[in-house]
Amino acid sequence: MRYGIFNPFFGMKDNTKKTLRIYLQHCLKYKVSFFFVIFAVMAAAANNAVFPLFLKKFFDILTTGDSPDKIVGQLLGVLMILLGLDLFGWICWRVTNFGMTYLQPRVIADLSNTCFTYLHKHSYDFFENNFVGSLTKRIKWFSNAFEVIHDKITWNLLPLFVNIAIIVFVLFSRNFWLGMIVLVWLAVFLAVNWLFSRYKIKHDIRRSAKETEVTGLLADTITNAHSIQLFNGYAREVKRFAKTTEELRKIRKFTWDLTAFFEAGQGLLVIALEIGGFYLAIRLWQKGILTIGDFVLLQVYLINIFDRVWDFGKIIRNIYENLADAEEMTAILQTPHGIVDIINAKNLQVKKGMIELRKADFYYHQTRSVLKDFNLTIASHEKVALIGPSGAGKTTIIRLLLRIHELAAGEILIDGQNISKVKQESLRANISLVPQDPILFHRTLMENIRYGAPQATDREVIEAAKSARCDEFINELPEKYNTYVGERGIKLSGGERQRVAIARAILKNAPILVLDEATSSLDSASEKMIQEAIDELMKDKTVIVVAHRLSTIRKMDRIVVVQDGRIVEEGNHSQLLEHPDGIYKKLWTLQAGGFIE
Repeated sequence: MRYGIFNPFFGMKDNTKKTLRIYLQHCLKYKVSFFFVIFAVMAAAANNAVFPLFLKKFFDILTTGDSPDKIVGQLLGVLMILLGLDLFGWICWRVTNFGMTYLQPRVIADLSNTCFTYLHKHSYDFFENNFVGSLTKRIKWFSNAFEVIHDKITWNLLPLFVNIAIIVFVLFSRNFWLGMIVLVWLAVFLAVNWLFSRYKIKHDIRRSAKETEVTGLLADTITNAHSIQLFNGYAREVKRFAKTTEELRKIRKFTWDLTAFFEAGQGLLVIALEIGGFYLAIRLWQKGILTIGDFVLLQVYLINIFDRVWDFGKIIRNIYENLADAEEMTAILQTPHGIVDIINAKNLQVKKGMIELRKADFYYHQTRSVLKDFNLTIASHEKVALIGPSGAGKTTIIRLLLRIHELAAGEILIDGQNISKVKQESLRANISLVPQDPILFHRTLMENIRYGAPQATDREVIEAAKSARCDEFINELPEKYNTYVGERGIKLSGGERQRVAIARAILKNAPILVLDEATSSLDSASEKMIQEAIDELMKDKTVIVVAHRLSTIRKMDRIVVVQDGRIVEEGNHSQLLEHPDGIYKKLWTLQAGGFIE
């Protein structure tokens, strides 16, 4: 990911500002609780700054020189005021606590939903170019960052600035130079912290990006654990992972060292203010300008300032670190979706199921031409097979039909409706796909099959499973239809996953059916059983079959041979066999021994 330079707006990068804007927009959905929390925090912070004024008065009364009997009433009066302030502060902080427990969980849930909703609208290409582990990390860190940032602003920054404003005002009212020293020191201290945080965030972004890389690498190796074992890749992967974590360690050490050196300098500034402030106070006391109570007030205020501003450095850096963590997800939220519905797109209406590709051009990465001026018409309820060598463009045609990719030129029509001008959801609702390598959810078999028709009853799911010949193996499982299939369906064999996918397509019963190597993982005996289910599934539908194994396509109405992105032969099985030098004839000759009779 590329990162831009800082701009003058609070020293924040464009994506950093966008992150804060997203957070604020989600908070403002709950305006009453959001502003109520802010008011309660500011009231509690003001109360904390006012409290030392009455401590000053308390000690000034003690040092008047009057007898205890004369001043005890005044002392008790001040004590009651202090009690009142304590109770008021307690109420304000409790209001803040309960307001936060109402506000934060709702905003965090909304942020997670926003990320999920936007992420899944991205195109197929987007997911091909991003690791699963990296994407899940970005969503998690985005909502976690909000919680940290909101906590720091609410519990630390707001009270800090309210306290500073009141403290500086009070000190100026006692003595101009005392107030000026504290004000200048605060300005220098906070500016240095802010500038340091600006400098450090670019290294925090590097750290966050490297952590994403480590997470992605970990997820990739776990996904391919079997390949690592089968290809003796253990030592190589350990070395690669160790190299990446070592790079992360170096970046972490550098950022932590920066913080350690800075805090050392920060400590010297604190010592300077403490000694300098009291030296001036002594001189003013010597002149009769300050009282003993003022010393108490100054001590309490200095402790308050040191606690608050020392935290300011850590807080601002922590906020920037979390903004750096959130920035990767913000970049995704700011990335336009690759394929979007046009404004006022209509639902696709399929009555016949006629499909037309007209002068279709498609390129991968703007360089590799897959289809060029490609034309194909599939009549209503026609069964068409697409065959050809790997890379010929067969699967690309399917992806274009489903709008997983967009055409570079030309158009695709279904019943005369340009699919680029209809809603994607309605397009895919009218097409059932059985892919070569079905990927299932880590859910029950019942849920996975029902995914094709969410409103289907259990009985309808079971009937579809029987038609797909997967009811038998399901009933042999201990939990039967309530069996969880594992991540991506790993607990099932390839053939079992394909049968579940076929059952899902049977249940969906869309007017257009696409079979992309739908029986490639089946043995001959299983394929013969499944073929009966497929024959039943194909009735009264427009069907496109992509196949390398020719056993399932002999009965197709038309076989289209694709090579180098163009149609080189077409006809039914018998017609194509009449061409002795044809591609289909050669494939038939090679595979004839393995056909199902």
